[in-house]
Amino acid sequence: MPSDNIDFRETRELPPDQLLALYRENHWSSAEKPALLHKALLGSHSLITAWDGDKLVGLGNAISDGCLVVYYPHLLILPDYQGRGIGSRLLKELMSRYAGFHQHVLLADGQAIEFYKKCGFERAGQTEPMWIYAGHDH
Repeated sequence: MPSDNIDFRETRELPPDQLLALYRENHWSSAEKPALLHKALLGSHSLITAWDGDKLVGLGNAISDGCLVVYYPHLLILPDYQGRGIGSRLLKELMSRYAGFHQHVLLADGQAIEFYKKCGFERAGQTEPMWIYAGHDH
């Protein structure tokens, strides 16, 4: 089913219960820190949400210096809505805002790797992802 009935918005009004449901249904550990998650999303350089009526079904965000580098930390779609092109539309809209930037960066694992490859991303040379991570979902 295509994303024709999905409304894409730039709103930062995120119903807490729906926001947490989105993260929990995708098994993201940031759902365990709801106040910080909400604050982090509000601090994004760009934030786009996907809605089916009044139901939050997805979101994507970007953090950027506004000139050279953009990082895409979150792209989540409710599992029942995956495979409908919603994630692709969110990412395409985000990436269009940073067209011409020197570096577009993200971390991908599991099934997300093939999705991002289809969106034009590739492994970054011989780099190794590194982090100090407080989560448990990877």
